[in-house]
Amino acid sequence: MKAKNLKLNTVCTHIGELKDEQFKGAVSPLYMSTSYAYENVEIKQYPRYFNTPNQRGLAKKIAALEHAETALIFGSGMAAISTSLLAFLGKGDHVVMQNQLYGGTHNLIVEEFDKFGIAYTFTAGVEEQDFKNAIKPNTKVLYIETPSNPLLTIVDIQMVANLARKYNLVSMIDNTFASPVNQNPVDFGIDIVIHSATKYLGGHSDILAGAVCGSKEHLKEIHSLAKNLGGSLSDYTVWLLERSIKTLGIRVKAQNRNARRIAKHLKKLPEVVKVYYPGLKSHPDYELAREQMKGFGGMMSFELIEDIDPVAFVNKLKLIKPSMSLAGVESTILSPAKTSHALLSSKERTAMGISENILRFSVGIEHKDDIIADIEQALAKVKKQTVTT
Repeated sequence: MKAKNLKLNTVCTHIGELKDEQFKGAVSPLYMSTSYAYENVEIKQYPRYFNTPNQRGLAKKIAALEHAETALIFGSGMAAISTSLLAFLGKGDHVVMQNQLYGGTHNLIVEEFDKFGIAYTFTAGVEEQDFKNAIKPNTKVLYIETPSNPLLTIVDIQMVANLARKYNLVSMIDNTFASPVNQNPVDFGIDIVIHSATKYLGGHSDILAGAVCGSKEHLKEIHSLAKNLGGSLSDYTVWLLERSIKTLGIRVKAQNRNARRIAKHLKKLPEVVKVYYPGLKSHPDYELAREQMKGFGGMMSFELIEDIDPVAFVNKLKLIKPSMSLAGVESTILSPAKTSHALLSSKERTAMGISENILRFSVGIEHKDDIIADIEQALAKVKKQTVTT
């Protein structure tokens, strides 16, 4: 079966699965060995080389989902990001980074790149001229994240890909928030697509992993460095991730539906100043999101009025879990200022538009009415508590 001829849920279920030739089991067998033969074999397999049977099977599945030639599976999203960047950047090189990024990516750049002699520029905004202004003669990579974490800013993927080609740069995107269900950057000309597979690909808040997709030419460069850095994933977790992706299409589409309905409801609440969700017509990037996304995703952020203590509100929630990560089947919420972007200074967060009253909300697969009811009961309790005190 060729993936390009199959529909989403079929790709999720069948592409990359391993055949159980001995017992004819319905699921991929798990090969736990860390030691394989080296004589009279086609490839020398070793977990740190990213080429064990389970690693290769899962890579094939994720590459198919992202319409890419090939993929690599890493031990975490940050392992995938750091290895991809360092594969194309060295001493004296320069990278252009989008101004709104996941906090871990931002920290990697500002805390580590000076040690390697790699220069960097964060764009002033996300328009074409912002990227053009940041490009220098020694620029090698353009890096974006769309939708962005946590304010769901949408970047024009085609524009970035075109710029990269014009200036002979490698284009990279963090596609975690969208997932392959909602967005396929390779179709727009992006060279390298990165995922924190901990999030939607895993989907059950029990797997830590990363993934990189792209052409064989680009992935060869990343693989060469990856073998030396050692950021591979254990085969047991690889097997669990392959299992989880089988329901990716079903999960994400349910989260898409929930998020859009809940975002519309939140927008009507007097306790909410602003809702950041690209599926709302009021979102400044709504039309662009419609053009390059198949669904608007299950992620949003919203800002409470000053009279509502965000900590008290989160503590009153009963169904929605205050939790550090995102994209599980259960709804979770957190303060970016205290978690994902905590290592940034208050000034840096303010420059990004991240206030103390903004909460990032990962919508799960529960019934939308139950999620809305939980939000409303928590707001009511916090308001009553405020009046009393």
